[in-house]
Amino acid sequence: MPSNEQRRQAAKRKLERQLARRAERTKRRRVWGVGLTVIVVVAVVGLVYWLANLGPEDSEASTNPTDTESAGETTDGPCAYAESAADTPPKDVGMPEDPAETPKTGTVKVTLKTNQGEIPVTLDRAKAPCTVQSIEHLVKEKFYDGTTCHRITASAGLKVLQCGDPKGDGTGGPGYSIPDELPQDLTDAPADPSGQPLKLYERGMLAMANGGPNTGGSQYFMVYDDSTLPPNYTVFGEVSESGLKIIDKIAKAGITPGNSPEDGAPKSPVQVESATVAD
Repeated sequence: MPSNEQRRQAAKRKLERQLARRAERTKRRRVWGVGLTVIVVVAVVGLVYWLANLGPEDSEASTNPTDTESAGETTDGPCAYAESAADTPPKDVGMPEDPAETPKTGTVKVTLKTNQGEIPVTLDRAKAPCTVQSIEHLVKEKFYDGTTCHRITASAGLKVLQCGDPKGDGTGGPGYSIPDELPQDLTDAPADPSGQPLKLYERGMLAMANGGPNTGGSQYFMVYDDSTLPPNYTVFGEVSESGLKIIDKIAKAGITPGNSPEDGAPKSPVQVESATVAD
């Protein structure tokens, strides 16, 4: 855990880098989201819809990009967490420690205490050691306390609850990114109309949301029914049966439409009051 002095020094270095890069800003807006891949066949007209990489503000982002700085420093260890100079989280907890040997065995049990009930999850280091190391860091630093689950989907091919954004609108992160640790053992699903391979993300899987390759941060999604997606999302654990019952209850309460009638905010708001590592 970084000390106050280390954080002050890191903040000073970050400011110096931002000032030095100001003349070289690139225009890019990162929108986080679970990539939505759904095939809807309407028999009357034989119409097939392809929806991919949707986030809460995709249309706005495509027309109103904002000025951001390029990435900052990277940790020295094998996980190479990369500072995101453009991402300023409401709660700055620094980057995780990145030791020379990343723990690759064992599990971490985390309890998400929400206003809808407790959702216990298990993080699996063997599946995604760098991701688990980062999520454990965020939990212990209380980064998730007070955040919301801002998105739920209920389409034929995607049923997930998405959480972990400190801004609550799908655009926030922890101030750094995590490298992808993509799953290699998912079950095949029918390819999409363009021929892109799809995989089955099964009920109970816990995975990282992202805005493209190697852009995972703090947002994650919990699969409450089998879903089909490109294998572009790191699976790093599983949701307990009791936790899935809570998510089923949230899904049954309905959706406030956002991207579509089947993709938006939960009608029953979901707030993560605290996230803790179980003893």
